[in-house]
Amino acid sequence: MIDAVMQTARDKMGKSIEFLKNELAGLRTGRANPSLVEHLKVDYMGTPMPVQHLANVAAPEAGLLLIQPWDKNAIDPIEKAIMKSDLGLTPTSDGSVIRIMVPPLSEERRRDIIKLVAKRVEDARVAIRNLRRDSLEELKKLEREKDISQDEQKRAQGQIQKITDSFIAQADQTGQGKQAELAEV
Repeated sequence: MIDAVMQTARDKMGKSIEFLKNELAGLRTGRANPSLVEHLKVDYMGTPMPVQHLANVAAPEAGLLLIQPWDKNAIDPIEKAIMKSDLGLTPTSDGSVIRIMVPPLSEERRRDIIKLVAKRVEDARVAIRNLRRDSLEELKKLEREKDISQDEQKRAQGQIQKITDSFIAQADQTGQGKQAELAEV
């Protein structure tokens, strides 16, 4: 029973870290990265679809994204989705390929994004701590129902804390990596 609580905590905390990594990958840095646009939803033939389902996205240079749709009819909807997004990027099309120039970030915008990274990391920490609280409640419930002893519950609490600390450290490390990437000029 204790092992099930621990495994559930590890799995959910791992998902929190994955969510954080996906969130941070979508933030614009000074260089072109396909993950900037892959999450965008494109209204294609009445159905919202991610860009990656409609086109090949590549970054051949540090400041250029190339989006090559598999269907030429998808060019206009993809351009509209990029224009509507909060990325601040302007696509240009030659009828078969969409090019997006990714300008370097201004110092002010760089600071704003670093603050956003810090907020997202803190949100991940809060989510992990909430999962720790849920796990501890589950352990207390098992002890109240006499499924585990008080000593087992105390030992399990210590293990849950160690798991929580390791996942919070992963969140911090992920955030520091993104901040370092943003600090590069």
